[in-house]
Amino acid sequence: MLKLRLVLALAISPLLLTAQSNEKSFTVKYITQPITVDGVLDESVWETAESAHGFQQYFPTDSILAEQKTEIKMLFDDTTLYIGIRQEAEGRDYITPSLRRDYRAGNSDNITLLFDTFNDGTNAFLFGINPLGVRREALISGGGNDLRGFTTSWDVKWRGESKIHDNYYISEMAIPLTSFKFREGETKWRFNSYRFDLQSNERSNWTKIPQNQWVFNLAFMGDMHFEKPLGKSRTPLALIPYINGISGRDFENDISENNVKIGGDAKVAIGNGMNLDITLNPDFSQVEVDNFITNLTRFEVSLPERRQFFIDNSDLFSSFGGGRDANPFFSRRIGIAKDADDNTIENKIIGGVRLSGKLNNNLRLGFLNIQTEEDEANEIASNNNMMLALQQKVFSRSNVSMFFINRQSFDSPEFLDESEEYNRVVGLDYNLASADNTWNGKFYGHKSFQPNDSEGNYSFGGFANYNAKNYGGFLDIVYIDEEFESDLGFIPRKDIFKVASSLNRNFWPQNGALNSHSISLFSVYTWRPQLDYQNTDYFYNLSWEAMFNNLSEFSAELEHRFIYLTEEFDPTGKDGAIPLPENNGYYFTSAELEYQSDRRKTLSFSVEPSYGEFFNGKRFSLEGDMMLRFQPKVNLSMMFNYDHIDLPAPYARADIWLLAPRVDITFSKSIFWSTLVQYSNQRDNLGFNSRLQWRFAPLSDLFLVYNDNYFVNTFMPRNRSINLKLTYWLNI
Repeated sequence: MLKLRLVLALAISPLLLTAQSNEKSFTVKYITQPITVDGVLDESVWETAESAHGFQQYFPTDSILAEQKTEIKMLFDDTTLYIGIRQEAEGRDYITPSLRRDYRAGNSDNITLLFDTFNDGTNAFLFGINPLGVRREALISGGGNDLRGFTTSWDVKWRGESKIHDNYYISEMAIPLTSFKFREGETKWRFNSYRFDLQSNERSNWTKIPQNQWVFNLAFMGDMHFEKPLGKSRTPLALIPYINGISGRDFENDISENNVKIGGDAKVAIGNGMNLDITLNPDFSQVEVDNFITNLTRFEVSLPERRQFFIDNSDLFSSFGGGRDANPFFSRRIGIAKDADDNTIENKIIGGVRLSGKLNNNLRLGFLNIQTEEDEANEIASNNNMMLALQQKVFSRSNVSMFFINRQSFDSPEFLDESEEYNRVVGLDYNLASADNTWNGKFYGHKSFQPNDSEGNYSFGGFANYNAKNYGGFLDIVYIDEEFESDLGFIPRKDIFKVASSLNRNFWPQNGALNSHSISLFSVYTWRPQLDYQNTDYFYNLSWEAMFNNLSEFSAELEHRFIYLTEEFDPTGKDGAIPLPENNGYYFTSAELEYQSDRRKTLSFSVEPSYGEFFNGKRFSLEGDMMLRFQPKVNLSMMFNYDHIDLPAPYARADIWLLAPRVDITFSKSIFWSTLVQYSNQRDNLGFNSRLQWRFAPLSDLFLVYNDNYFVNTFMPRNRSINLKLTYWLNI
């Protein structure tokens, strides 16, 4: 009854909150004369344009106007939105670490524009540019509540140039209206902009955003009014064919490959709000390799999706359930599979379609259908992977969503067990986001179906977060049935009832070196329903975090943990090591410090030592990174992680190393070369990935990718490949 009352109270809370008033606005005038995008703004029509100005400081404080002025002007014609920006600065000493598109904004001088074209406070298009005219674009989902809703893998064609002057720089942008999705006849979009000015160490927004919120949060926006209603979208059909020459060798299995692959994608606009993506024989060899991680837990770790086909409107598919515990759809499951020996290998995608976008201002639709190939030698069946999702906006920024997932095998090959012929999951989610984003949360219920198994199989959860300037906290409750299955999801643990909570107090000093600091208490309790709700895990974390005015950061944490092993487990991962026995509980306490230096410096670093008890022994860890910048063309970095685990005899001792140096060179805005080396003795792998990219036309690339992997202990080759891939973006 108590949980029901909590759910009802949080569900109606948006009705009790006053919507944010959009006090700022400007008019975007309609023009017919041409504009040359050169960063000069010498066309006379710019003199008549209204501007977005009066930026509010976000850092180091959010209570005054920005010291360095920013002015944004906009004009539009039947096909294009034109943007002219003047940004004042202390001088010409801008920080521009790279010439690569889709740069990281936080460590450089730049400005970013956010367009909420459906006025829903949930999704937005992002475009940014820096003083050298380097561009970036991204999609914002989930209201901009956290980085999980910030997707930089999205690409569209647009133009932008910048010109640097003594105490300011000018940027000029031309974004085709077909790059956006919007309702035909629309006259208003919600808009905001944020700027990073590293010379004066200032961050600012056009519409004020409190420092306790993310700088790209969509709850805080003004309005841009179009002088003339926007017309019907004329988005062309985009064809993106590729050809890939491959030469490789698998030394473990003594298999060589010399092949040429041909395939491609197509992007079709349906009306002003929907996208249809089609892929045939896709190839993702040009996608950056995953970063190695050291995993000392008993559970799988989630890695981000990097493949372009799965990016657009990805939140429609991936935001259901709880991201940490009960995500029913995880696109990285498609295209990989387990072989007969339970090894994870690639499973070829034959083709697929994705239909996603807005049916109207309040209703979104997502449909995905992908077919994978049968691999009889590895006992992998051909599967059809389908998902249907609907999302209906309610109240100011909240929504109700439902989904249906179906993974269905084809032809029922002899090696396939009857219980694995299909897996189906249905679910309903309510996503809460108050008008001022003080409250946000989620409540969901999901059920799975397998052959001869339709009883139970539930996953339930609820999450509520309070985020005010001085105080914050959340409560997260998860229940996952032992029989719940989602073959296309990320479910690291089942048979759990988990309660996580956090309380934090934020402080904002008016003087001194500290910009802000906070103290927080975080706890997690986990029970096992199938073990008569035995408490098998709990975790306490008391932390203090501080951000300094020079952008360096420091934190200190004290942790206490209890783990009851229901299965034997070796935390060292060493071959032949004696595992810790099952049906035993372990209490252990540890402390951790972390320091991150000012990322504006040519040489920056972070370091994170920790020491304490670990199961029935001790553990010392040291992790961090170093970065050296020769702007704007060369970036050198090194990520490292060392764990020394000392368990009493007869259990193992281990020294676990992870080293990852990277060289990133941007010869120009169109030629990039990066090399990543990753050494992990836990994974028994030394990997080399080197990628040369030439962007010879807008979103059209020639890639040369070299991969080489070795066993660590014997330094024998594992696998090696080289790819020469050509992709071309053709609008019809």
